[in-house]
Amino acid sequence: MATQAVSQPPWTLPASSVEIPVLKVYNSLTRTKNEFVPREGRRVKWYNCGPTVYDASHMGHARNYVTQDILRRILSDYFGYDVHFVMNITDIEDKIILRARQTHLLERFRADTKTLSPELLADVRDAWTTHVRARVRKGLVEADAPADGAEWDAWPALEAKFKDRAWRQDALRRDEKFEMHFNAAARARSALEVGQSALDARQGGVDVARQLIDEAADVLAPALDAKLGATVTDPSISRRLSSYWERRFFDDMDRLRVRRPDTITRVTEYVPEIVVFVERIVDNGYGYALEDGSVYFDTRAFDGAKGHVYAKLEPWSRGNRALLEEAEGALASTTGGKRSPADFALWKASKPGEPAWESPWGPGRPGWHIECSVMASAVFGESMDIHSGGIDLAFPHHDNEVAQSEAYHECHSWVNYFLHTGHLHIEGLKMSKSLKNFITIDEILQRYSARQLRLAFLTTLWSAKIDFSESLMTGEVKNIEATLNNFFTVAKALVSQARADADASAVPGRDARHGFDAPEQELTSALHAAQDAFRAALCDSFNTPAALDVLRDLVSRANVYVAARGAGAVNAGVVERVARWVGAMLRVFGLGEGERDGIGWGQLSADGGGALDREEVLMPYLRALSTFRDGVRARAIAGGDGVAKDILALCDGLRDDALVPLGVALDDQEDGKALVKLVPPAELVKARDAKRAALEQRAAQKAAAQAAERERRAKKLARGRAPPWEMFRAPHVPEGKYGGWDADGVPTTDGAGAELSKNARKGLLKEFAAQRRVHEEYLAWRREEEAGGREAE
Repeated sequence: MATQAVSQPPWTLPASSVEIPVLKVYNSLTRTKNEFVPREGRRVKWYNCGPTVYDASHMGHARNYVTQDILRRILSDYFGYDVHFVMNITDIEDKIILRARQTHLLERFRADTKTLSPELLADVRDAWTTHVRARVRKGLVEADAPADGAEWDAWPALEAKFKDRAWRQDALRRDEKFEMHFNAAARARSALEVGQSALDARQGGVDVARQLIDEAADVLAPALDAKLGATVTDPSISRRLSSYWERRFFDDMDRLRVRRPDTITRVTEYVPEIVVFVERIVDNGYGYALEDGSVYFDTRAFDGAKGHVYAKLEPWSRGNRALLEEAEGALASTTGGKRSPADFALWKASKPGEPAWESPWGPGRPGWHIECSVMASAVFGESMDIHSGGIDLAFPHHDNEVAQSEAYHECHSWVNYFLHTGHLHIEGLKMSKSLKNFITIDEILQRYSARQLRLAFLTTLWSAKIDFSESLMTGEVKNIEATLNNFFTVAKALVSQARADADASAVPGRDARHGFDAPEQELTSALHAAQDAFRAALCDSFNTPAALDVLRDLVSRANVYVAARGAGAVNAGVVERVARWVGAMLRVFGLGEGERDGIGWGQLSADGGGALDREEVLMPYLRALSTFRDGVRARAIAGGDGVAKDILALCDGLRDDALVPLGVALDDQEDGKALVKLVPPAELVKARDAKRAALEQRAAQKAAAQAAERERRAKKLARGRAPPWEMFRAPHVPEGKYGGWDADGVPTTDGAGAELSKNARKGLLKEFAAQRRVHEEYLAWRREEEAGGREAE
């Protein structure tokens, strides 16, 4: 007997055939996209390498930290993860120590200088000579390099060659900082020449002396440091510098709308933990101390021991001496004893002039790489989900972090996912002061808004190189912004108008339409498809360029729908739903702030306070004003007399003169009702003035054409000025040509009194008739001109 199929109850939903994508991220550890699975459910432990604070933040910082902020917002605001975001501040490092010490010595030298003296000039010149030998010479070929002691005399010839672009580019290939070093030497030499002239003229006051020091600062500071650096023992000098630039860094991040970290760690606050961490690495057999008190990580002992692998991120870079030496810092110990060139400092013995903390190996300070391992471990324990930073940190910094952390924790998976942001280039070139394309965040925010910068970064994959260029900003970015702004403006106006109409109307009659036909269904389907495509793009390793394209395509479809339907027939609810979702997704990217379901970007006001809801405050008044105008305008159109013309002019004046400076646009529709929109006043004024200028230009062109036509016609009719009865008398003909005329003024005899022949008379009569015609045309033209003049008066 066959088994009967059991029917499902009618309320049972069918199984979904739609495959929901899962989030995958590009992981530098595996160099592929891996499914994102946090270790602790929805909780994400994320450590981000922060800045070394010793100078102004620049576009490289903007690229890295804005991009990390976008990824963080997507994880928390879109995917709903509970993210604990930790970022360190490197407040003690070789660059900070050097900058702080040199700045301190230069300021002290400047304060102690009371007059311009031969000794001061000699000190600056010695510093200049050292700078030329140590810095400028690196970019010169041997034939151009001056001999020791001949630098001053050889300089004019070098300056002449420096003007040659090809020569300069050749030097930059040998040393990318050549131009910067050369310009520093040129400024100092010029200042020395001015100082010498002042001294010769006995005008060497304190102002002249300090001006010399300021102009020669770039060559003088290293010389002072070499001579007096060991005397700087106050650790607060470095802390003051790093604290100042840390505040400036976070100020810049606030201006870029980058969320503050949940937890901030500073190296100087974790020195005791660093000492303990280094001790355990040594105890585990992966570290060793040198005689000078420095402690190094033993990469050979680690690599291969107990399954460990050194340089997981970039194994091909493990022998790159240039990267290894750069990572060790300018103040690295020159003492021998390293077991391998790849070994790196866990603890650096402090030399005179450097901050120091007590340790089992003597006074010292943390190595660069150890700080992140210790601080991340102190907050997260023996593992974390995400570690992020710029791609330039992958080796050796992050590779060294991984090695020493696994050596400390005796583990093989300290980090699950490494996220590295791509390089930033300016107009195709790596950013560099020597290339004059170095841009600080303060400088770039004077040219573009924080939103525009974020949009620029969103147009490129977070892990790819981005070429920041004028064409990117003025072309693609501003077009995206303008498109979205225009859409939100129209959507707000349509929604506001629909609500006003609903408030003003009675209960719909029996024959009212639902307003959800094929066009509305198509736009709704487009919204649903966009939501699916948007999620798929973000699941594909945060593919923001593709996600942006989804939003732009949906906005384009909505605009086509509005244009095809017309404002009076649009289903504002469908447009509103699209606008609210698009706005919410833009805010996920950090492009605005405020409620997720608002229409528009929801950007904060410039001072950081809450933005005034202009629609809520102004719209009731604007709708009343617009309704009044609609009524007056309708009556004026129906009136059809002179008063109607005046009323129409008043209505246009209200629209074009009174409301435009307030940021109110009234778009007249075919149904006689204006669509009320709130637009930035500057945009409306600009559009109105451009429209008026175009109208004035057309009017001027029309007037010029009319004047030219009048002139052409006047020339044509000029021969009709003389009446036909006068055309055969002087002065129109020579005196004495004719002797007699008939009643019309046509000659009958010649000047001698002889009667004219029939043929001569016939020709004169034809001329008379022709002149009568052109004279009548001339008189008619004069009457037209006089009538026009009277109307003008």
